[in-house]
Amino acid sequence: MNEILAQILTVGTLAVILAKTTPILLAAIGGGLSQVGNILNIGLEGLMLIGAFMGIAVGAITNPFIGVLAALGAGVLLALVYAIASLVFKADYIVVGIGTNLLAIGITVLLLSVLYGNAGVTPGDVKSVLPRIDLGPVGDIPVIGPIFNNHTILVWVALLLVPVYWFVLYRTRYGVHLRAVGEDEPAATAAGIRVFQVKFISIIASGALCGLAGAQLAMASVGSFTAGMTSGRGFIVVAAVIFAAGRPVPTLVVCLIFGAADGLADRLALGGVNSSLALLTPYVITIAALIVAALRVRSAIKARTRRGLAQLSS
Repeated sequence: MNEILAQILTVGTLAVILAKTTPILLAAIGGGLSQVGNILNIGLEGLMLIGAFMGIAVGAITNPFIGVLAALGAGVLLALVYAIASLVFKADYIVVGIGTNLLAIGITVLLLSVLYGNAGVTPGDVKSVLPRIDLGPVGDIPVIGPIFNNHTILVWVALLLVPVYWFVLYRTRYGVHLRAVGEDEPAATAAGIRVFQVKFISIIASGALCGLAGAQLAMASVGSFTAGMTSGRGFIVVAAVIFAAGRPVPTLVVCLIFGAADGLADRLALGGVNSSLALLTPYVITIAALIVAALRVRSAIKARTRRGLAQLSS
């Protein structure tokens, strides 16, 4: 038991948690944007998956940074399909999200087979790993240095995007319009807000950020792509988005919790704990978060109903 605790309670674990949080946070900010506009995008898994594949495929024949741009572009293209289906053809958001996930799974397996002759994984010579940033003397600071040193640039992008996300939501014209659309779409339309444009931008931004999340997932350390390598992380992100209700700071906190669960699962496996049991940890926390979120929504609905009845009786 003491050996397991020693394996877990280290500065290295905190560094792993930060790395594990990054793809979840990037995708959650994207999903939060669409959620604020009243679009629950459950296609985040597929958007991350296509980004992961394109990041490796393009990065391996060019360089990792072009691979990241390719991952972003792939996320945008798939998000464009989602936007057209849901906004232009008025298909149900949930159904389109499921279709997006299935489409991404199918495309990646097909491309693996066509390009590499293996439907499961990219060959050993097809690799693309993002370089890590050495903070120099800052990295030598006790505790803080080892946590933040030697991470990819996408880790810093994710952390920077939290205040940017807050600023966009609460200090820009677009953020005001997005929140208005999410709170009351007919009223927003009556006020002259271009609802289609607002929602379209949020979906495309969601795709771009999920593409970056996929790039971080595939290119941070492994540098290769495996079919279905997102392993349900997109659904964990959906849980984080629902729980945080699209708010920037709660989104960061919830993603850190999920990242901690994922990181601890790795450390528990290294510490000799049954690997299947360890890998179950993030999903148990996801279910718990969804239950809490559901109870919170039910409580808010009841409170709103009581206030409405009180106003009617008075």
